[in-house]
Amino acid sequence: MGAANTVNGRQPVMADVARLAGVSHQTVSRVLNDNPHVKEETRERVLVAIRELDYRPNSAARTLVTRRSQTLGVVSFDTTLYGPASMLYGIEQAARSAGYFVSIASLRSLDGRSVQEAVDRLRDQAVEGVLVIAPQTSAVGALAQVRSAVPVVAVGSGTQARVPGAAVDNEAGARAATQYLLHLGHRTVHHVAGPSNWLDAQARRAGWRAVLADAGAPVPEVVSGDWSARSGYEAGLHLLENPEVTAIFCANDHMALGVLRALNEAGRGIPADISVVGFDDIPEASYFTPPLTTVRQDFGELGRRGLELLVAQVEGEAGSKDRVLVAPELVLRGSTAAAPPVASAEGRR
Repeated sequence: MGAANTVNGRQPVMADVARLAGVSHQTVSRVLNDNPHVKEETRERVLVAIRELDYRPNSAARTLVTRRSQTLGVVSFDTTLYGPASMLYGIEQAARSAGYFVSIASLRSLDGRSVQEAVDRLRDQAVEGVLVIAPQTSAVGALAQVRSAVPVVAVGSGTQARVPGAAVDNEAGARAATQYLLHLGHRTVHHVAGPSNWLDAQARRAGWRAVLADAGAPVPEVVSGDWSARSGYEAGLHLLENPEVTAIFCANDHMALGVLRALNEAGRGIPADISVVGFDDIPEASYFTPPLTTVRQDFGELGRRGLELLVAQVEGEAGSKDRVLVAPELVLRGSTAAAPPVASAEGRR
């Protein structure tokens, strides 16, 4: 069992570590700062002393010496939606792996004034750079107005933000889903879109529409939802009014869940009568009835790539990228199949 984590009733300081390890105060400092000019035997002795004393460096004092806080700010907005919440988790994990702390400012809305105030508040905490989770058009406009003496990087804003950014290639994901359904023989694909002020929804709609246009397939009227399963259910009821619907691409998995319920209640076979594809690949998607074919977004990878962009700017790496698009992946499950025979579709009229 190690020594007590107090020395004479107080928290241990660097001098206590030096005394226990039999080295100088400067040597302990070099080990803490990962200086390569320390013998491996000496480094190990210092690390053992740190563990025995349960010593924790004074981050404020270290910042004064190194002028580095090793802290990054994240501006997010108040939401429980799977995408943004998973993005934030991915950023936190990536920051920890890169040796940075994270300070989060959560906003009710992503307007220009709110984002600027959040960036200023984070700068007051000595952050070295700021990541902004910016999936809405209002956030892109807000970023164009932000003034900051530290680097700012957008995550989830596609290619529209005027600052460096990382995003999933939503248009490519929508193209893959739509092309797959056409490949299965469906005459066209109906789309349940997300809110029009969301960049993800805009890109997914654009990808769906482009594939249909390129294939010379009819482009049906879009049915819009608000990302919720309830809105997907209502969209499904609306689409059921059209007996020619055989394939539906939903802009997220929660709306796809609502569509599946509407179709099941109406006695429509999935995928025998109608194929359904979602977007996101939420953890529950493989447990839907039937398991959902969907477009997987790797939010951990997105957070890591956004974090890498910001760290490269913070550390002044020459030639660092300004934009990164993360490729999505179409995951095939039981909710899609070949288009039903024309005769069966006509028989339902």
